[in-house]
Amino acid sequence: MTSHKPSKQRLLLYNLPNHQRHKLLTAKLSDELQQQYGIKRLPIRKGDTVKVMRGDKDIFNFEGKVIQVDRKKGRIAIEGLTRKKADGTPVYRWIHASKVMITKLDLSDPKRKEIIERKRKAREEYLKKKEQTTEAK
Repeated sequence: MTSHKPSKQRLLLYNLPNHQRHKLLTAKLSDELQQQYGIKRLPIRKGDTVKVMRGDKDIFNFEGKVIQVDRKKGRIAIEGLTRKKADGTPVYRWIHASKVMITKLDLSDPKRKEIIERKRKAREEYLKKKEQTTEAK
């Protein structure tokens, strides 16, 4: 982002197209998944199991399956994480993706496996380059 002005930053985020918004809905992987796949972050998809890492006491450490991802609002809905309206009907509590950690991935889509592999290779290459530059110094 080129501007330092908060109003311009907000405007840019508000007018982002959907294919760029999904990059903002990225969450950290759990330590086990990081070891297994060799990457640290991944965009959240419907079907992933996540654990809430920030928020009120009643939602902290809550774990559930992602039911819906709203790119326009930049929030996700988790199965079982609801509140009651005044008339008693349950409503999902929408949480930002940066406040959760992915504990189980939904790998039913082969494209996602390709994405994970591509990210892993890129990370390995980056770490090799970084190691070579530190050795040269």
